[in-house]
Amino acid sequence: MSFRCADGPRVMDTRTLQTPEVDLVYDVRGTLPAADGRPPLLMIGQPMDAGGFAALASHFPDRTVITYDPRGLGRSVRKDGRVDNTPVTQATDLHTLIQALGSGPVEIFASSGGAVTALALVATHPDDVTTLVAHEPPLIPMLPDAPMAERARVQVRDVYEAKGWGAGMAAFIAMTSWQGEFTEDYFAEPAPDPAAFGMPAQDDGSRDDPLLSERSWAVTDYRPDLDALAATPTRIVIAVAEESGETLTGRTSRTIAALLGQEAAVFPSHHGGFVGGESGFAGQPEAFARRLREVLGAGR
Repeated sequence: MSFRCADGPRVMDTRTLQTPEVDLVYDVRGTLPAADGRPPLLMIGQPMDAGGFAALASHFPDRTVITYDPRGLGRSVRKDGRVDNTPVTQATDLHTLIQALGSGPVEIFASSGGAVTALALVATHPDDVTTLVAHEPPLIPMLPDAPMAERARVQVRDVYEAKGWGAGMAAFIAMTSWQGEFTEDYFAEPAPDPAAFGMPAQDDGSRDDPLLSERSWAVTDYRPDLDALAATPTRIVIAVAEESGETLTGRTSRTIAALLGQEAAVFPSHHGGFVGGESGFAGQPEAFARRLREVLGAGR
């Protein structure tokens, strides 16, 4: 179906790619093939769905932009009977989607868990992607304090299981805001008050959140195939937010960049710096888009 984009005057064509395991829903802004002859720009996240890219996509009115909901998230309905989110499976979904677009290889901007999936895609299907900008992939095994980071992740899950979404999200924010390696000082901190982060204290009884449960642990447990990434013809740019400092994703970004023989490209704002004010965690999407254009253009 087609309708006017919430993020601008362009018509957004929403499509469904049906496979035996999932009905993948994706949005096309612009034409396929792209009118300007450039590769489509695919924007992906995890566990965020396509809605999180509305502000960023609005700053690329001259490009064909594709966004999608990963399997089991948002509008994409799973048919495989599973609830876990794994980067290898999602990389296969992306490969299938890119083939279905019929426009050849794409450029990708991928954030957070989406960046992990995109690294898995490039390692296994290098001809699918011309340039990948991988923004703050949370690759816990890359950290020198990986066991302590895993312990912190378990603590978030335990708080969520015991007290519900608000408490779990407050614990997650505390974990992802911690500067430097995880030490006993981190675990000695009292459990954060959900109200301090604007989160509800009441428990709605649900325990299926893909961020706070174990459902996405395969994403943060992923070990990139560094040899495959080094050999790929895809241009890979690891990106880090200027405000991230020594947080978990700031450290993982700089670590994987160094392992790939590069310095992480610095982007404006925080981990969600491309998000608009509708999220309650607004970044600087206009400045972020300018930086993304600059990085993508440097590869030509």
